[in-house]
Amino acid sequence: MNRIRLLPDHVANQIAAGEVVERPASVVKELVENALDADAHRVTVEIGAGGRSLIRVTDDGYGMSRDDALLCLERHATSKIRKAEDLSAITTMGFRGEALPSIASISRFTLTSRERDETTGEGTSVIVQGGRIAEVRAAANPHGTSIEARSLFFNLPARRKFLRSEETERSHIQHYLVLAALGHPHVGFTFISDGRLVWQLPPLPAETTAHRLDALRDRLRQLHGGNTQWVPVDFSSQIEEAPGGDDPEVPVLREPIASHFRLWGLIGAPGASRATRDEQHLFVNRRPIENRGLNHALLEGYHTALMKGRYPVCCLFLEIDPAAVDVNIHPAKREVKFREEGTVRRLVAKGVRDALLQFARQQERPAEMPAQAVPAAQAVVQGPRDRSDRTDPSDPSDQSDLPRPRPPAPVPPPTAPPPPLTPPAPESTPLLPAFAPAPRPMVASPAANTPLLSIPLRLVGVIGRLYVVLESDRGLVLLDQHAAHERILFEQMLDRMEQAEQAPSQRLLLPETLEVSIRDADFVRRHLSILNRLGVSLREFGERTFLLDALPPFIRVSDPRRFTLDLVDALKAAGTTVNTLRVGEEMVAKTVCRHAVKANDPLRGPELEKLVDDLRNCQMPYTCPHGRPTLIEMGWRELERRFGRVQ
Repeated sequence: MNRIRLLPDHVANQIAAGEVVERPASVVKELVENALDADAHRVTVEIGAGGRSLIRVTDDGYGMSRDDALLCLERHATSKIRKAEDLSAITTMGFRGEALPSIASISRFTLTSRERDETTGEGTSVIVQGGRIAEVRAAANPHGTSIEARSLFFNLPARRKFLRSEETERSHIQHYLVLAALGHPHVGFTFISDGRLVWQLPPLPAETTAHRLDALRDRLRQLHGGNTQWVPVDFSSQIEEAPGGDDPEVPVLREPIASHFRLWGLIGAPGASRATRDEQHLFVNRRPIENRGLNHALLEGYHTALMKGRYPVCCLFLEIDPAAVDVNIHPAKREVKFREEGTVRRLVAKGVRDALLQFARQQERPAEMPAQAVPAAQAVVQGPRDRSDRTDPSDPSDQSDLPRPRPPAPVPPPTAPPPPLTPPAPESTPLLPAFAPAPRPMVASPAANTPLLSIPLRLVGVIGRLYVVLESDRGLVLLDQHAAHERILFEQMLDRMEQAEQAPSQRLLLPETLEVSIRDADFVRRHLSILNRLGVSLREFGERTFLLDALPPFIRVSDPRRFTLDLVDALKAAGTTVNTLRVGEEMVAKTVCRHAVKANDPLRGPELEKLVDDLRNCQMPYTCPHGRPTLIEMGWRELERRFGRVQ
């Protein structure tokens, strides 16, 4: 008897189902992807018992003829690709042709379909029991396809007992449907669980970029609520690669191939974050994917705009040449691999960073205020001025005596914007008369998505000698003077480092020897120029030994060797995907934290004026270098709700 023999088709399909169908959510994913590939405008998903007893997906797509309905149940039967070269240009969600036969082999399966241009109204129904076709008959059906899978894993009890509770399986299905609805806002989705309507999302227009962003914002509001402030992203670039570069047999061509790269979508404004990555939705060519490199790129783009241990929220779409991404490395197509991984990461980080900087720089000229609307004693802080007004970053000031906010500039001529705020009152008198609140300005409130520092602010006072109280046309604003000053000093110090191309160094009284492993020695040797640029003077002193004789003057450490080793570890972790100065930013952040104004440091009117003015001129003014907020806003409606004036 031969040892090697061919497996029966139904057994082979069940083995394939082990890769394709992990749980009921996998069935929903495959069927919904087929519906989207069939140009469906509406998709309805019905489940029972968390998908164990029933999964039914109905669409209004192209539909299938009788022959196609039978052929689609054969393994590797697909309409998506025809030759091997098509694998480098995949633009559909599915393409392998394994899903339907695999699902049919482990369920009581019914497929009913009618082509969109079929005028007789007659469709085809195919009934499959455990992978074997039981009946094929004509059936009345609207155009499109309806697929029903009952009693999942009924013939594989070992797989069925590994399913989780009904609620857990239902949550997995709902999570995938959230991704599908976000990825295709132009498609209407209906979700029914155990006969109860969970949601019904109408299709939204998405012809232009503006429409797509509006539709995406509406979908996010419908699925996640409307409390998050979103920042739009629309970034395009080119990815250049030399063909044959990965293959030693193929010579590298001198003329590189350029493929298009576009990143668009919505990201949370600074301060909008979660403790997990659950609300990071990433799509590559409309396919929801998991990619740790893109997660790191997103964090890199938010650098210093998030607190440690917090993660940004986003819904981002990456559009790239299909030949530059491999979607065929995972059986369930959850993961993808980029040909130019490092370049994609850098471009994603840059796109996110540019969007956040643009959000911070947005400026709307404040509306004209009637003279009687604001008391004369309440001056207005206007929008950001040109960055050329900032202190010269090359000013050789002592780093150990960092600048405090400076006195205000002279009053501009009448043609310029209104003057900055004036001191609210001498320290010896009350900031505001008792029981004499300032009237609410009689101007139209700025849009809620206008950056806070781009609208007029009126100084009210300081509480706790830490929190500056301001009033805007939208409500109450609190400013943390320590966090704000930290951000100002942080960017000023980085400007000095970037302008000088070399951080200052201060010689150690006694040089230190640094002995490292062979691997670390090679790394340090290759990155000596970067370390020297950061102000850390290292010289080779043997095969695995280096001589440390200088550190930046603003570094105060008791163990220079340990500090340098930590800096080397940070440089290794950063790799080549970030700015080389980035590894020095942590020590700069710690330095400015020590030198920034603290709680109980009294600041008078001119100093508060300069603090707000300098904060407006920062690139990322809404968080300190550690990611904590510098400003907190409470709108009029929130105040009225807290006082019981509205429900």
